[in-house]
Amino acid sequence: MKKVRIFAVSTAIISLASFLAISSSYTADSLHSDNREWLAGDHHIHSRYSVGWNNTTEPPSPVLGGDAIYPITMNAVMGRRHGLDWMVSTDHGGPNHSKVNRDYAYPELLEARKAVPDMVIFYGMEFDTPGADHSSIIVPHSDHEADDLFQIESRFAKREPWPADSDWDTEDRMLQALTAMSELSLSPVVIAHHPSRSATDKGEFGLTTPAELRAWHDTAPHIAVGMEGAPGHQAVYFSQPALGVAEEEEDVFAGAYAGRGAYGRFPTMGGFDQMTAQVGGFWDSMLAEGRRWWITANSDSHVHWSEGGVDFWPGEYSKTYILAERNHASILESLREGRVFVTTGDLVSELWVSASSGIHQTDTGGTLTLDSPQDVTVTIKFLHTKQPNANGDIPEVNRVDLILGEVTGPVTDIDTASTNRTHVETRFTASDWRIEGDYQVMDYTLRDVDAPVYLRVRGTNTEELEPELDVGRENPWQDLWFYSNPIFIESALSTL
Repeated sequence: MKKVRIFAVSTAIISLASFLAISSSYTADSLHSDNREWLAGDHHIHSRYSVGWNNTTEPPSPVLGGDAIYPITMNAVMGRRHGLDWMVSTDHGGPNHSKVNRDYAYPELLEARKAVPDMVIFYGMEFDTPGADHSSIIVPHSDHEADDLFQIESRFAKREPWPADSDWDTEDRMLQALTAMSELSLSPVVIAHHPSRSATDKGEFGLTTPAELRAWHDTAPHIAVGMEGAPGHQAVYFSQPALGVAEEEEDVFAGAYAGRGAYGRFPTMGGFDQMTAQVGGFWDSMLAEGRRWWITANSDSHVHWSEGGVDFWPGEYSKTYILAERNHASILESLREGRVFVTTGDLVSELWVSASSGIHQTDTGGTLTLDSPQDVTVTIKFLHTKQPNANGDIPEVNRVDLILGEVTGPVTDIDTASTNRTHVETRFTASDWRIEGDYQVMDYTLRDVDAPVYLRVRGTNTEELEPELDVGRENPWQDLWFYSNPIFIESALSTL
């Protein structure tokens, strides 16, 4: 396996001069410093510093390109080529990996920023999360960003110590890590990765549980802000891989390559994790508590499918759109605030959802406050590019669903993963929306809203009323979905 991986690195690495030649076609656009726009990104991308390990040494020594194979600059160039405006470099660890990140990955990230100046590049990592599966740590841009990440990884990443220490792999240690992140001068953002990848059945969760995610959010709601709605590793259809899965995770990946996302036990649903895809499922149970808990999508790029992996390039298939100005601070703020929608296959490139009481209005991620029960008009507007996606298709939206849920307050059982107070309020097809320029627009009035409630939107190019289980080697380009994050509607007199 090591020989295969090393060979793949030698075929994939191109010179910095070649990178610069590719990226020179991208001229820096106006940064629109006084305007927010939908910016496409990916917060879960691996480079060659997601290393393998030579276990014949003491401690084990890192093997460059032993798991993921590409330089950070190549990821940035390919992400930009596939329409990304921002990205996070997120390598995962092992014994003393904090030094690999600080001493090797970070200098290369600085070079990537110079090589691809119109890509907003964050420094981060895929955190070997104590007591759970992985998660993104997205570090705010600063002159001490490398030191901040080193401090967290070296103290809390569960695979950091040598010899291995099971005391580092506890749920309580993750809460300690979040507390330590809160004490940094600039707080990072944490997003749970592939939360149901180790689930054995619907609602039978594995390494990451509903109780843990609630505890994270209770401990640091401004840091632990959400989870991957659509995981990476979506190119399984195209390649039976020899690459892209860390050896220590192979037990989690039993039968992994039978389905999308490398979900080998219980599958994804329309390419989305079961925690997100089920109406009335875990995500809705969090929103029903009134939690501001957001979803994202990403590539989890290690090795491209054309080179034997199971991955698309960053931005090639999945995108997380954030409504922000084109700079680090604005993007991170909008991510914390939920001004986010996600899409696969470039089904849409803009998604505007608003709720208006006539006097007041709010948009995705926001809160509309009502003084009394009254009508609320929901307006949904989407745009899809007329350019072919990376598969050469120009997908069409077949249906848009408006989903409505009641906010009922904190649950008594922190393992709760469902709510019966959420439903599809209405479904729109092409006959229900109007054309305004390049946009498709639809309106719906919620009568006499007696807050608190929340609403969210999803859409698809399929005929499926609900996303079905992704069984077998399903072609991901034929099963596309987009999801908005929610809008909350509250009463000025609410005590929730």
